[in-house]
Amino acid sequence: MKISFEIVPRSEQAFAEQYQFVQTLGSSIDLINVPDIQRFSTRSWETVKHIDRSRHQFIPHFRAIDFDLKSGDIFHIIEQYELDHVLLVSGDPPEGLKRSFYKTNVVDLIRAVTLRFPKISVYAGFDSHRNGVQDECNYIKRKADAGACGFFSQPFYDMRMIEIYAEQMQGLETFIGLSPITTESSMKYWEVKNKVQFPANFKTDYEWNIEFANQAIKLAQEAGMNIYFMPIRIDLEKYFGKIAFPNE
Repeated sequence: MKISFEIVPRSEQAFAEQYQFVQTLGSSIDLINVPDIQRFSTRSWETVKHIDRSRHQFIPHFRAIDFDLKSGDIFHIIEQYELDHVLLVSGDPPEGLKRSFYKTNVVDLIRAVTLRFPKISVYAGFDSHRNGVQDECNYIKRKADAGACGFFSQPFYDMRMIEIYAEQMQGLETFIGLSPITTESSMKYWEVKNKVQFPANFKTDYEWNIEFANQAIKLAQEAGMNIYFMPIRIDLEKYFGKIAFPNE
């Protein structure tokens, strides 16, 4: 079982500080995921200089809408930064007209990168909240057929949904997303922005989120899946201090 930890590149200093915390978790963390976020100046792949790649696999995210396949820009970045793992996502169009974007389909991007770099690991994402299970699984299959070797999910908050996807994702390397929500405003954001339907027993406190994470880790381990932590503006020590990592 593998554990991935996402670090958002809000600034060079903030990234370095959070990676320093990751190192206090010892061998519990195997991979570092870095999303590429429009409003931040630091690009995901540029954070490689902070990562000890002898200890952690580095997986920067690339948004399909940022790349014109004809330009070959994404190929140049992969070569320049000597990347051996990438996560390719669709990406949301930029707000306003501040940045240009392309109509590149993520399935086409997966296929192109896989063909150009057959030896690197190309991952994709999936979202249990976006569509019905059948539609999302069909989308997953299209990405896998294009060359995706594994999948990272958006956060889960319902153990029943993890069980459903555990059945559907058999044979695919899968990372179950966990992102603790500890405020009512954050809960409302996930409901409106990401269409999350929370279970009736959900609570915006550390206790509920920690217990859910530990249950998810146990289920994922039994199902042969992995875990993908996405901590956003939380007390890292308070949360991870009570997480039952599988190697403990």
